[in-house]
Amino acid sequence: MEDSKSKLIDIQRLRKGMFVQLELGWMDHPFPMGSFKISSDEQIQTLRSLGLSQIRYVPSRSDVQVDEVPPQALPAVAGEPALEASAPDQMPATPQGSGADRARQARLAARLAQERCLEVCERRFFDATRQYKRVGEQLRLSPQEARRQSEELVGSCVSELLANGESVIRLLTEVSGDRSATHPINVMVISLLLGKALGLEEASLKDLGLVAMLHDIGKLELPDRVRSFDDQFTTAEYRMYQEHVEQGVLLAQRMGLSPGVIKGISQHHEMADGSGFPMRHKVDRLETLGKIVALVNRYDNLCNPARLAIALTPHEALSVIFAQMKARFDTSVLGAFIRMMGVYPPGSVVQLVNDRFALVVSVNSSRPLRPRVLVHDPVVPRSEALILDLEQVPELGIKRSLKASQLPKAALDYLSPRQRICYFFERAVEAPSPAGAEQ
Repeated sequence: MEDSKSKLIDIQRLRKGMFVQLELGWMDHPFPMGSFKISSDEQIQTLRSLGLSQIRYVPSRSDVQVDEVPPQALPAVAGEPALEASAPDQMPATPQGSGADRARQARLAARLAQERCLEVCERRFFDATRQYKRVGEQLRLSPQEARRQSEELVGSCVSELLANGESVIRLLTEVSGDRSATHPINVMVISLLLGKALGLEEASLKDLGLVAMLHDIGKLELPDRVRSFDDQFTTAEYRMYQEHVEQGVLLAQRMGLSPGVIKGISQHHEMADGSGFPMRHKVDRLETLGKIVALVNRYDNLCNPARLAIALTPHEALSVIFAQMKARFDTSVLGAFIRMMGVYPPGSVVQLVNDRFALVVSVNSSRPLRPRVLVHDPVVPRSEALILDLEQVPELGIKRSLKASQLPKAALDYLSPRQRICYFFERAVEAPSPAGAEQ
C-alpha cells in the first residue's frame, strides 16, 4: 500500500517537489486531485490555509526529501514569515470549517467563471450563425448589403483574434439548429485560428474569414436534397452537388468580393494531389486561402456529417486526415493544423493515465499538447465539476482516445460528449497552478 511508504510531516516543511496525499474529502480542498506533486509556492500557501498542522507525503515519489529541509528557521513562502518546525509525531489536525468552506467557495467561484467564459463564446457563435443567415437572405435582394454584413462579422472576429495574443479553441455545448449555418461559422473560426498560426497578416485573415464563411453559399442555389454530400448520391446528383462551387463563385462576384476571396471560394474542394473538383488543380496552382479552407472544411465534415451515424470524433478525424488523406492537403498547412489542434482536439473523449474518463473542452492553439479536460468524478456533482488544465498537471496525461459509446453510462451522462462539434475562441489566460494528480 502506498500509505505504508508515506509519512506525516509538519505542514511548514512543505517544499516544491514533494508528493503529498491529502486526508480530506474532495470538497474540503480546492485541488483537482487529493494526491499530487507540489509544483508552486501558491500550492504550498493553499495547503497551509487548510487548517492542517501536519500533512502526509511520499518520499519515493518526491524530488525533495523532508530530511533536506532543516527544521530550524524554515524559509518563508511568498511573503510568509519564517517559522519553526513543530514536533513531527503529532497527529494531523482536523481541517477547520472555515478552511473547508473557503475551498468549496473557491471551487464554486472558479466553476462560475468557467461557465461565464463559455457563455460568452456560445453567444458569439450563435450571433455569428444568425448573421450568416441574414447574409443568405440578403444575397438575392442586395448582394452589396450581404457583402457589408459579411465583412462586418469577419472583421470583428479578426480584430478579437488578433487582440487575444494566445487563443484557446473552446468546445461549445450541444449545438442544435441548421447545420447549413453552423458549418460555415465553424469553418470560419477554425480557419482564422489556422491562418493566425501560419502568420497571415490582418488583411489576409479578413480575406480568409470571408472565404471560410462564404465557401458554401452556392448551395443556396441547389435543391435541398443535394446540398449536403451523401456517399449514396447517384452520378447525376453528385454532379449537381459539385455545381455549388460554380454557383458560389457567381454569387461572390455579384457581392463584389475581391479576386483573392473569389479564388479561395472556387478552390475550397480542390486537393493538393489533383483529386478535388471542379478544376482538379494540384498544389502548385492552389492559393493559401483555398488550401486552408479545403482542409478545415474536410475536418468539420468528418466531425459533423449530415448523417450523425457516420460522425468521427475529433481525434479520429485528425487521425484519418493524417493517415489516409495526407497527400490531399498542402504539407505546411496540414502540419500547422495538427500542431494547433493537438493530438486530442476539443470534443475528444479520452481516458487519463489514472484511468479516469474525461472530455477535452479546450486547447491553447499555441501550446496544444496539454489540453484542458472535464474529468468524470462520481464524488463531485456535475454542476460543480471543474475543468482541469493538464499543462498545469505534469504528472497526469492522456492514455487513449475513446468513442462515446465506449464510456460507462455514468461517465457518458456526466461528460455529455457532443453529437455536433462546434468551436469558438477566447483569450488564453494563465490560470493559477493547480495541484497535480495521482497517477
